[in-house]
Amino acid sequence: MTSFFSTMYHSSKALFRGLKDPKFRELIILMIIILLSGTIFYHQIEHWNILDSLYFSVTTLATVGYGDFSPSTNFGKVFTMIYIILGVGLMLGFINAVAHHAQKDIIEPRSIRQMNGRRISRNTRY
Repeated sequence: MTSFFSTMYHSSKALFRGLKDPKFRELIILMIIILLSGTIFYHQIEHWNILDSLYFSVTTLATVGYGDFSPSTNFGKVFTMIYIILGVGLMLGFINAVAHHAQKDIIEPRSIRQMNGRRISRNTRY
């Protein structure tokens, strides 16, 4: 249970650290846009309620795919294929960016401690 809270702590810290990075902010905005577009589309075309539409959008982009919802219209199926192709890459980019910022929280302090208290700049090569 401790490792769960530790992971959540480092992930939230990485998210907040990432907000200082303009590229990370762009990824967050794009993720919000793609999730909202999927939610609105499924709500309008498939006539699902908003929560079910958002749930389907998130599980689809996270490649979980429980199978409890699936598009029933041809237009919904075509949209979903395009949505997956565009969204999964974006989701992976977002997860990679969070992992990159989390890595800074974990690895950089360790490398500083390993240098026997000597502070090193990031650009120093050995």
